[in-house]
Amino acid sequence: MASAEQRLTQAWYSNSWWLVFLLPFAWLFSFVTRLRRRRLQSKYQGHAFASPVAIIGNISVGGSGKTPLIIALVKALNARGYRVGVVSRGYGGRAQNYPLDVVEGISAAQCGDEPLLIAQACSCPVVVAPDRVAAVNHLLANYRCDLILSDDGLQHYRLHRDIEIAVVDGARGLGNQYCLPAGPLRESAQRLNQVDFVLINGSPDKSVSGAVMSVLSADIDRHQIALQPSVFRHLASGKTVVASAWSGPFSVHAVAAIGNPQRFAATLEILGFDVDLVGRDDHQQLKLADLSFDDDLPIIITAKDAVKYTDAVTDKIWVLEVEITVPTEFVDRFIVAAGLVDNQFPSTN
Repeated sequence: MASAEQRLTQAWYSNSWWLVFLLPFAWLFSFVTRLRRRRLQSKYQGHAFASPVAIIGNISVGGSGKTPLIIALVKALNARGYRVGVVSRGYGGRAQNYPLDVVEGISAAQCGDEPLLIAQACSCPVVVAPDRVAAVNHLLANYRCDLILSDDGLQHYRLHRDIEIAVVDGARGLGNQYCLPAGPLRESAQRLNQVDFVLINGSPDKSVSGAVMSVLSADIDRHQIALQPSVFRHLASGKTVVASAWSGPFSVHAVAAIGNPQRFAATLEILGFDVDLVGRDDHQQLKLADLSFDDDLPIIITAKDAVKYTDAVTDKIWVLEVEITVPTEFVDRFIVAAGLVDNQFPSTN
């Protein structure tokens, strides 16, 4: 049975008629968020840190692919010789003390699933704190960083930022384009015209693409990205199988506690799987009961769920690892926008 959160999300993206009763609250929410943004920006924006800070966030609730994008961008910048640190709110985690360094031995219960996934995938310094300003200061005091990426935090206006990147789900777009609670938006759709880069994740449906493009001004620096399945990892043994070389049953159970479980199912379906999807609320920790079915079919979960799974592991559980390849043109423009100079790889032209 779908949770209240899942039912509300479905309503936002199917434009359910009854949402009209929530419009007065949405208008009030939009008005308050604009006032809050102006007040906090006037107070904190301009207080730059020793290294540039780039926000990777979105204007809608739910998953849009921010975490895999951060992993891809860290790796791309590392390949060019830049030292990158990451800060995060650490949603879903609870630690005794903040700021918290995400180092070996830290659990997802302490730091949150996304920071742990980033730290494991990138081997870069990751610091978690509800106060991202404190996280950035801690990172700069303890690590050498040419650049800092903030995992989410587009609306965390106490944090000075040099670059803003908004990620848009290409399949779902901006829903009905209403602000909370009548729609999925944290801020007005016009906010996209005030960021430095808009990255559209996934091949957009024509109707979705038209709706998003109608919002964006012609001079916005936009780029297309896409999640690509890489390997299946057997959770019990750790062995991996290239996603395109899967030889097991193609009827599978897919369990995902992420912002957009349907995206996970769609990725599997593209690979040819017949998917029985079980969606859970974002950041929810999966238990063995969530992965128990009355058959012997494989059970596939996300990497984000795997880092926080602590129950018994059966031979039926596999993890789908995905990755994003960021366009070279975007990385080049990002480096320029951040004020970095790519001395390690000078132009040969």
